[in-house]
Amino acid sequence: MNRRITLAARPVGFPQESDFALVESELPQPGPGEVLVRARWLSLDPYMRGRMSEARSYARATQLGEVMTGQVVGEVAESQDGRFAPGDHVVGQLGWQEHAVARGGALRKLDVDLAPPQAYLHALGTTGLTAYFGLVDVSRPKPGDTVVVSGAAGAVGQIVGQLARIAGCRTVGIAGGPEKVADLTRVYGYDVGIDYKADDVNAALKEACPRGVDVYFDNVGGALSETVFRRLAVGARVAICGQISQYNLTEPELAPRNLGFLIVFRATLQGFLVSDYVHRFDEALTRLGGLLADGRLVTTEDVTEGLEHAPRAFIGMLRGENRGKTLVKL
Repeated sequence: MNRRITLAARPVGFPQESDFALVESELPQPGPGEVLVRARWLSLDPYMRGRMSEARSYARATQLGEVMTGQVVGEVAESQDGRFAPGDHVVGQLGWQEHAVARGGALRKLDVDLAPPQAYLHALGTTGLTAYFGLVDVSRPKPGDTVVVSGAAGAVGQIVGQLARIAGCRTVGIAGGPEKVADLTRVYGYDVGIDYKADDVNAALKEACPRGVDVYFDNVGGALSETVFRRLAVGARVAICGQISQYNLTEPELAPRNLGFLIVFRATLQGFLVSDYVHRFDEALTRLGGLLADGRLVTTEDVTEGLEHAPRAFIGMLRGENRGKTLVKL
């Protein structure tokens, strides 16, 4: 039998565990050109909250009764595609389930001698790619720039800060709670950590960024980002990666309200999707893999064991309870 987690109800506000259902079905069988994968690791990410809604977005909503979407690292159990053999490690968009059948072209074979399998769900996966292209291409940092990252202790934020430091920038991270803020400087090498739950963020930014903010990598949105906008430097670049503070609101927050900062600071604000850069993934993975192998890039994993506990881990991640990349070990 195959265990799967499906969408049982559309959340109102924060998801509840009752919005998910754990169901069993017969083990799927691969057809010609297909591969049966036994899942080992599941990535939990904020974008999944948007897929639970029917609101217009860049991707199709998950339908009621469908398996929750998500990237998975697993092992090939059976193959009817000559490119894959049983035992191969692969990554693909296989969803919240213990087994999945996929077309061979939808899977990527992994080199587990280079890094542990689960690393292909963060530093060497979509998380690392998002950090890389959001910083290098959208934010265009220069040596000496001041880079501010919200959600800085999260999966993407921890990598952005390290890449910015490697690029010769001064790095300021914003996170919630003393433990996460301590991680920013002690683990990820940020120059300054700011606790948005306890600190006066505007005053802290004024002290940490006396010449203004050259790059703002925004994972949070809302009132926090409006505060950062007040501290921008002339010619600042703002990369909109995520808006996690807004995903679970029943009514949108009225912030940021004054976009006049774009005029005052001659700033650029740009949203992006990592899928826009698929033709350059090899470039980024080569760079990230080298940094990981050299020990210049470190990551923290927040691991939950068991598919049945994925909903609780997902809800905790949306509430900011995780420290690092949220993974489920199957």
